[in-house]
Amino acid sequence: MQIFVTATNTGVGKTYTTLQLMEISHKMGLKPGAIKPIETGVHGIPEDGSKLLQKCQELNPNLKDVAIDDIVPYQFSLPAAPYVAKKDRTIDLEYIRKKINMMYEASDILFIEGAGGLMVPIEKDFFMIDLIKFLDTPALLVTPSKLGCINDTLLSLNLLNNSKIAHQWYINLHEDKDDFFEITYPFYKAYFDEVPLELSSVLQRYSHSYSS
Repeated sequence: MQIFVTATNTGVGKTYTTLQLMEISHKMGLKPGAIKPIETGVHGIPEDGSKLLQKCQELNPNLKDVAIDDIVPYQFSLPAAPYVAKKDRTIDLEYIRKKINMMYEASDILFIEGAGGLMVPIEKDFFMIDLIKFLDTPALLVTPSKLGCINDTLLSLNLLNNSKIAHQWYINLHEDKDDFFEITYPFYKAYFDEVPLELSSVLQRYSHSYSS
């Protein structure tokens, strides 16, 4: 099983959520793996990638010898969208798929962490959401809890729906948790059948729906 972890924007908590998903999967008796195909703002060792690498080696004995370049195939120093950060370099989608397949062969479940939000450009006419479609994996949308998250959440969910990408979503309560229940939760409760606040429940629902 593979899950593409995306978000409404950068800084929402994709890496944090991915690490939590790996822990939950491990407790379920699975050998988890993770990969972040593209990371920007890298000076030396990729910050997000190094956290994923450590967790892979900790929880999956099949990945104890994996290298950081396997976790983050494309690393760019400029903290910008991949299209800008890569400058004149080429991002080979088949190479990304090859690295994903390699990691997946050693894992029961693989989490693929995106960069930024769904409409972050990788090429001029190719965005993060297109990478999800190219890889043909369901998505897990991570959304924030701060003021303004309703708009970003609905836009991203509508984009996933319109693109016919199977998905779940999860609210990362790392910001304004107390205000969230007063300012945002009332609308979510009225608008959605369920408000996804428990990541373990989201993963179980996801696996029941999309496991193969």
